[in-house]
Amino acid sequence: MSKRFTLEQATRLLPHMTVYLQEAIEQKAAYEEAEHEIQAFCQRVTVMGGMVVDHALNIDSKNKRDEAAQRLRAAVEAVQSAGAQIKDLDTGLIDFLTLYRGVEVCLCWKLGEDAIEYWHSTEEGFRGRKAIDGEFLANHKGD
Repeated sequence: MSKRFTLEQATRLLPHMTVYLQEAIEQKAAYEEAEHEIQAFCQRVTVMGGMVVDHALNIDSKNKRDEAAQRLRAAVEAVQSAGAQIKDLDTGLIDFLTLYRGVEVCLCWKLGEDAIEYWHSTEEGFRGRKAIDGEFLANHKGD
């Protein structure tokens, strides 16, 4: 069973989620940059044939990629171990499960938003976001 949150519990996690998501996004970009360098190196080797190439640059790129992958994995695991679900890493979109009228739904938050102001059913996703209003607040609970 997945962890469920009240709006207050999820809101208290936002400062931590912000740090973890920013780290994950930064490390994903570093990983992709290093991977691009590795691919460019491989392409140069293919094009140059028997010419001498600087293998130290490729080793450095592989080390950067591996370090970024490890840090990315740690940031993602930190979000998940807190009980949140990453829905889109590129935009920093995460969900926190909660109950609304006895049905499991998601509190929806995106990196850069000041607060958790939206929710949606588990089937709808981001496009189905609805504003958290008085009715929602009166009829939701974490467990």
